[in-house]
Amino acid sequence: MKRRDFVRAGLAAGAGLAAAGTAPVASAAPRTRRTFNLKYAPHFGMFKHHAGDDVVDQIKFMADEGFRALEDNGMKGRSVRDQERIAAEMARLGMEMGVFVAHTIFWTEPSLTTGKEEYRERFLKEIRESVDVARRVNARWMTVVPGHVDLRLEMDYQTANVVETLRRAADILEPHGLTMVLEPLNHWANHPGLFLSKIPQAYLICRAVDSPACKILFDIYHQQIQEGNLIPNMERAWDEIAYFQIGDNPGRKEPTTGEINYRNVFKYIHDRGYTGILGMEHGNSKPGKAGERAVIQAYEEVDRFEA
Repeated sequence: MKRRDFVRAGLAAGAGLAAAGTAPVASAAPRTRRTFNLKYAPHFGMFKHHAGDDVVDQIKFMADEGFRALEDNGMKGRSVRDQERIAAEMARLGMEMGVFVAHTIFWTEPSLTTGKEEYRERFLKEIRESVDVARRVNARWMTVVPGHVDLRLEMDYQTANVVETLRRAADILEPHGLTMVLEPLNHWANHPGLFLSKIPQAYLICRAVDSPACKILFDIYHQQIQEGNLIPNMERAWDEIAYFQIGDNPGRKEPTTGEINYRNVFKYIHDRGYTGILGMEHGNSKPGKAGERAVIQAYEEVDRFEA
């Protein structure tokens, strides 16, 4: 059959179906990937009910839902093979790697605050190891927490001890273009007794270290609990902030589940020209697939501002 005869036959068949009340089924339109204004970074496990347990499948799901970054606090503890698989898939999808935790944290005893050389050397050894991990997974940032307060030392001495250690760590990181981000953590709900708790304190330390390799991780959840005043503190510390993390309060779940006006906060961050990553370091407020879909819908809602 010639092509034009084939087309005529097809048109006639279509007209017959329409006349009989059975119209041809239209093909489904290709799905348009969502675009967020900011680079929100989910973590592994957040969408496992949709994507399954394999980390590569989870990355694919994140990308399909419009997320352009990934955060994995535990990346350093993964096998080299898994690190390489994760990095390869993210590169294929054009996704960026967020923070991982750079070192063992002394949650219940003083460490870097003491100035003791044994703690300092252990910390610097782990920073050197973290350089290899960062290069393997194409990460630019790593989280650092200076540990517990030393009740036998004045805070100013402790600060000086922490600054000296971080200067040495910065010397390790600078040649590689890597940045440790200092994370203040709240005393009231999660981490009583830790040395670093407020943004002004982190700002002072970063100014004293005076290196592009030492900046602030502004965890919005922790700071809402510890001191509030979110946007003014962002404004004052802006030049030293390199990374954000997200969680609503109370509950540390996705935005819209608590008291923080995340649409306003995100609009402020966006309007300041921030192009970095915002780690979704929170749980899901509801279980299963419905809970995972609720997380995505929450980000759609709070990201809905005039860019």
